[in-house]
Amino acid sequence: MRKVLLVDDEPYILQGLKSLIDWEAEGFEVVKSCANGLEAYEYLKENQVDVIFADIKMPEMTGIELLKRIREEEISDAFYIILTGFKDFTYIQTALRYECMEYMLKPVEMSELKGVLRKIAKQSDNRDEEEQSRLSMEQAYLARNLIALLFGKFDESNINYVKNHLHLSEEIRYVDLELAGQSDTPEEAEEGEIRGLQRQVFTAVRDYLKDEKEHCIFDVSQDEKCYDIGLIHCDYMASKREISFEDYLEKLRLYVLSETGCEITIFVGKTVSRIDQISKSYTSACILKSLEAFRGKKNIYYYDDETSNDSNAVVIQKNKIDELLASIMTDEESAIRNSVDHFYEELNKIESPQTKRLNINYLLFQLIHVATELDSELDQQEILRFIAEHSSEEDIIRGSKNHMVSFCCDYAHYLSQLRKNISGGVLLEIEKEVRDNYDVNLTLRDLGRKYFINSSYLGQMFQKKHGQSFKDYLTSYRISKAEGLLMNTELKIVDIAEKVGYKDTDYFIKKFIEANGCTPSKYRKNKR
Repeated sequence: MRKVLLVDDEPYILQGLKSLIDWEAEGFEVVKSCANGLEAYEYLKENQVDVIFADIKMPEMTGIELLKRIREEEISDAFYIILTGFKDFTYIQTALRYECMEYMLKPVEMSELKGVLRKIAKQSDNRDEEEQSRLSMEQAYLARNLIALLFGKFDESNINYVKNHLHLSEEIRYVDLELAGQSDTPEEAEEGEIRGLQRQVFTAVRDYLKDEKEHCIFDVSQDEKCYDIGLIHCDYMASKREISFEDYLEKLRLYVLSETGCEITIFVGKTVSRIDQISKSYTSACILKSLEAFRGKKNIYYYDDETSNDSNAVVIQKNKIDELLASIMTDEESAIRNSVDHFYEELNKIESPQTKRLNINYLLFQLIHVATELDSELDQQEILRFIAEHSSEEDIIRGSKNHMVSFCCDYAHYLSQLRKNISGGVLLEIEKEVRDNYDVNLTLRDLGRKYFINSSYLGQMFQKKHGQSFKDYLTSYRISKAEGLLMNTELKIVDIAEKVGYKDTDYFIKKFIEANGCTPSKYRKNKR
């Protein structure tokens, strides 16, 4: 209901206005009646309304004086309607200067009042839509600047924009929130369904953050098989609630669960002192996520805890790890299995869980190094994603020897494909797939299986050729098709979204704004 304030010094006028029409049926509610402008002014300082009907001549403060003060002091931007028995155009000129919407002569007729209210409702809807569009664009632009900082590809303008729009501190951490178990989502599941759940989680996180909701970022990784939400956490967030950082995150996790029914897993990056160092925290959170399968299952992982050493002497099984690396390079399953057996024989002799964990981490970092040695242009984040994708299959016991054998064999195949340096012919087929099937759920995983190529490596090849990820390429193509439909058809936005492959209209609008700087409706209006 839109809130209405009535202001007149004649009680029978106030009573007559209240009973003239069914306000609720028109979508309005009279929340207050005042006998003069001063009484209304004091009320408006403490309360917000959507519409004000005010007489001109009243004791204490006139309707024109009230309008002038609330506009100059920025107390209210409510629709303002003057009620008077005088056809005085001097008043009209002053009222219009301060954005008075209507000038109605007493006695007010029922049809006239309904007409004004319906006009207000229409303009109010347009104003709300424009405001929502403005807020969406601001949110998208802030997210773009934050992602530039997270990926380490930023300049001074990105830093300044973030500093001007976020309340920061000297202890900053990147916190990665992942929909638990989504890596095991059935292939037939529609992206829009999972994306809808991701958006619900995003909304719940923003609700929990309250005043710090702009610290939350939707879909940071932009990876087609990753449904994440990012949080730029500053130390004051927990302290202002008088709880520890650990309790802050646990309460956040439980709040999301209660609001959405969705379990999330949280990965906390290392602490940095400046926002321009946040990429280090982001990378450490990505590493944590990639190594999750080699840990006992937890709801929250802390980088500092996972990488800390205990008081025992650290023992790295370098010889056994080098042997395992050599067998991976041969891409022979029997050699890999024997090397894993030798590695675990030594590992099981170590009593300290932290030292065991350190050996596993050392092995994984060496695997990353081997891949980048084969191809110096490889993105380490892509390799981390490969590790995450191939180390979390549901039918493998977490952290077991069998798990390690399977993972090492997958990685050996991955390295073998790197060495073969697959030609660009496959990419032409992938581009044709996009042109022919952009309106369905296309994923690199499915395309990789169709063309017998590892999806992670296919993604890296695509990035090299086009300078953007497959997902961004697909999004750009879909948006270009949407632009054509907006200019050449009368289809509704929701129908256009579905025709170009988006089940979630809100997500389509967000992507369209990112690409064109305006909503689809405004784009259509501007192009015609």
